[in-house]
Amino acid sequence: MIRVVVADDEALVRAGIKMVLQPASDIEVVAEAANGREAVAAATAHRPDVVLMDVRMPAMDGLAALRELKRRTSPSKVVMLTTFDIDDYVHSALVEGAAGFLLKDTPPRQLTDAVRRVAAGDAMLSPEVTQRLVEAYIRRTPRTALAARHRLAVLTDRERAVAFEVAEGKSNAQIGRALGMTETTVKAHVSRTLTKLGLENRVQIALLVRDTDL
Repeated sequence: MIRVVVADDEALVRAGIKMVLQPASDIEVVAEAANGREAVAAATAHRPDVVLMDVRMPAMDGLAALRELKRRTSPSKVVMLTTFDIDDYVHSALVEGAAGFLLKDTPPRQLTDAVRRVAAGDAMLSPEVTQRLVEAYIRRTPRTALAARHRLAVLTDRERAVAFEVAEGKSNAQIGRALGMTETTVKAHVSRTLTKLGLENRVQIALLVRDTDL
């Protein structure tokens, strides 16, 4: 039996979700919650397999409740529910460890299927949310590359050449041979590059160069 806690500040929404799940013989709603604090308390007391958690709730919102459950190493898997398909919500929920993110207008059959899949260990995103994530990634990639290229613009041509060699994982000696420099000169270029870019190590140089997508 899959044990579920439903957390939403609207009683009608909770009742609707219960009505959708009730016909499933393998799913049982063991508790309800009207805010994040009640959701944490219910999950702690009942140890459900899945918590269906509204994002926007009074007292403690769904994301804060998710973080609290993760701090308590709760075995419950959390699926966030919202009417707002906003990228920041999706990103924050997934970073905080949510097992799924569904819109409240998800068809009943898909909601029941999502509970089963999440309980079985799968992640679950509604098609609309998946599309938003893809679009957000596509939008973000050019901006990330542009920002990285702008940061590298403060370097001289030789410093930039060294940075690109660093991104290839080469040692100072290898970079020196590739660019016709002494190791001491390469080391000086790396040191100035770190200072100019406000970075701490060669790995960060490599990551920044990779972000340029050049």
